[in-house]
Amino acid sequence: MLKELLSKEEGKTLAISNSLESFQRQIEMTVKIKGISHITLICQDLNKSAKLFKELFDAIEVYSSERKNFSISQEKFLLIGDLWIALMEGSPIERSYNHIAFYVEEENLLFFESKIHSLELKILPSRPRNLQEGKSIYFYDYDNHLFELHTGDLATRLTYYNQTQ
Repeated sequence: MLKELLSKEEGKTLAISNSLESFQRQIEMTVKIKGISHITLICQDLNKSAKLFKELFDAIEVYSSERKNFSISQEKFLLIGDLWIALMEGSPIERSYNHIAFYVEEENLLFFESKIHSLELKILPSRPRNLQEGKSIYFYDYDNHLFELHTGDLATRLTYYNQTQ
């Protein structure tokens, strides 16, 4: 009788375990990243960096903490389209290839190039690439954040990569 009782209990435990696993799979299938909430960049001079974003990316400043610190330092919030950029005061970072790439139309590359020069930023040589991947302008901002203005998109890149395999 004890064996039968234990067997029934094991069966219930197994059924509960299977139900929990099924429920967890359902949650995993519905809980997904919805997109990028915001991008935070550390900047030595908030006003200078905000000016760069406003002049180059046509960003709109929607908040400035001034002397209040709700976060870890003073900050400014900007919008580029629907993209929230948070600029926070702090020390510059070391340069690396980590970067943010913005999509631009190819006919606007010269316009952006002149804006970058007017902000006294240096345009870097582009990495070697096939023209089918799109064209790019790379530059660092005042705080060593690398940006890319790119004329291609994911579909273009994948099409090119699939053609060359």
